Amino acid sequence: MKTGIRAIMARTLRELAGRPLYWYAIIVLPLLLFVFLTSELKEGLPAKAPAAIVDKDHTSLSRRVTSTLDGMQMVSLTKECDSYSQAMQAMRRGEIFGFFLIPENYEADLLAGRSPVVSFYTNMTYFIPGTMLYKNFKTTAVYTKAGVVMNVVQSATGATSEEVTPVINPVNISAHPIGNPWLNYAYYLAVSFIPGVLQLMIFLVTAYTICEELKRGTSVRLMRMARGSVVRAVCGKMLPQTLIWWAIALFMQSWMYAYNHFPCYGSMPWITANTLLFVVASQGFALFVCCCLPNLRLALSIGALTGILSFSLGAFSWPVSEMYGAVAIFTWIIPVRYYFLNYITLSLDAMPLYYSRYYFAAYFIFILAPLPMLWRLKKAWLRPVYIP
Repeated sequence: MKTGIRAIMARTLRELAGRPLYWYAIIVLPLLLFVFLTSELKEGLPAKAPAAIVDKDHTSLSRRVTSTLDGMQMVSLTKECDSYSQAMQAMRRGEIFGFFLIPENYEADLLAGRSPVVSFYTNMTYFIPGTMLYKNFKTTAVYTKAGVVMNVVQSATGATSEEVTPVINPVNISAHPIGNPWLNYAYYLAVSFIPGVLQLMIFLVTAYTICEELKRGTSVRLMRMARGSVVRAVCGKMLPQTLIWWAIALFMQSWMYAYNHFPCYGSMPWITANTLLFVVASQGFALFVCCCLPNLRLALSIGALTGILSFSLGAFSWPVSEMYGAVAIFTWIIPVRYYFLNYITLSLDAMPLYYSRYYFAAYFIFILAPLPMLWRLKKAWLRPVYIP
């Protein structure tokens, strides 16, 4: 029987090549998800969310409001309902994501100086289209009233639009979205979800390959090949996977920056180092779980749960400061969080490496965390007991 790291690596490569499960988990599934996520977000912003209009006024002004809404980039008035209940039923059936209700006597009340109540409803179960419709509905309601007030004031006083505008809108807002001036959703959602998918698969495959030795009872032979060294055994098991994951991660990086032209203003070598360290840190996290709980079922469950929760706990679209303290603390123990922070710092903001030093240090903490617990894994490998 051959011994040493090379022999263990050759054994691991034979296992990876001989089982279709690994091909799907390491190569096929991640690549399919990469393509799927980027294709779903290729437009950058959601456009033409289906909505309805409930016009109870039927005047020239209400028709102008309807035309304005339908002309907006993110609104598509696919239905014209006669009543609130009809529109609400359509929204509950999922036919629309929201509706805009123009009350009776809308134009007459505006021209008389009264304040008609314009109502709009959005289905926030679908957060992105619901939020976009809310924003467009509110903008339409506010500016329609401002336009009517401007016309009334001009007619009554004979003032020009340049004289009336500062009264109607005394403060002009100049917005400058830094890092993502296009307001492109893909530039932060895809760059967070795609590494999140990669992290999830690394967790699962690492936990499976480590703890499967216990299930099959082959861990004793593995330790003999490692000449009793658990470090040598782990290195032989993990290194072939690391090289494959690195290849997948580099493809992920090329897919985002080279093919899809995601913004990259920083140093590409450091961005590449961020990607490679992220892979090893994810393996270190999964190995730490396996050392603490050398049980296939528990290790896979924790890896799957942590990987899935990373999509929300990674704070990609919800700031950590607004989370409950007991929840926010978990954002700092998942590797993809640091990948995302490095992406923001190095790629979008093009800041010096100094501002990412703590995030890179966190990677090494993940990598070194399993070392103090390897004795538990060694004990389990030398006396394998499979607990279903």
